[in-house]
Amino acid sequence: MVYKFVFISDEVDDFMREISIDSDARFIDLHKAILDSVGYTNDAITSFFICNEDWEKQQEVTLMEMDTSADVDNYVMDETTLSELIEDEDQKLLYVFDYVSDRAFFMQLKEIVPGQDLDEPKCTASVGQAPEQFKLEDIEEIVKPSKQKGGKAPADDFIDESFYGDEGFDSEELDIDGFSDMDFDSDPNSL
Repeated sequence: MVYKFVFISDEVDDFMREISIDSDARFIDLHKAILDSVGYTNDAITSFFICNEDWEKQQEVTLMEMDTSADVDNYVMDETTLSELIEDEDQKLLYVFDYVSDRAFFMQLKEIVPGQDLDEPKCTASVGQAPEQFKLEDIEEIVKPSKQKGGKAPADDFIDESFYGDEGFDSEELDIDGFSDMDFDSDPNSL
């Protein structure tokens, strides 16, 4: 069977993609097809959420194993097939691609085509430009130096001489004899 998913963004009015994928494919395959179709990099934490008719999140499928309660079923993209959690046309999903800003694509299973198979997912329709993968203002907020005297970064506000441990630390007690036999390059830029 082939699943045809359509997804849109609430940020861009004229944006839409359609992905055709085999029902026995894994969520990781759909994840990669989505990223390819919108030109996003594969370096962010993402999740799929199976939703009810009102877009309320029901079941999460994570990119990597999460340490959660044993009472909750954990699904990982690389181990979970689409047909395991999706059976009906019009099934709604969210694909969260930016956890920092809680941004997602709204997806729906538009059509199930029985009697066909696909070796690889395909983007079968593409309309408009996708929203930016990350909002620039959110990135700037994370890395913005504090407005305190000296322009120190927020992390510098709590790092002082006692950060690394006991204030009474004596560097003479550090045993570095074991390192003397190693061949260290004298040029620190060569590392």
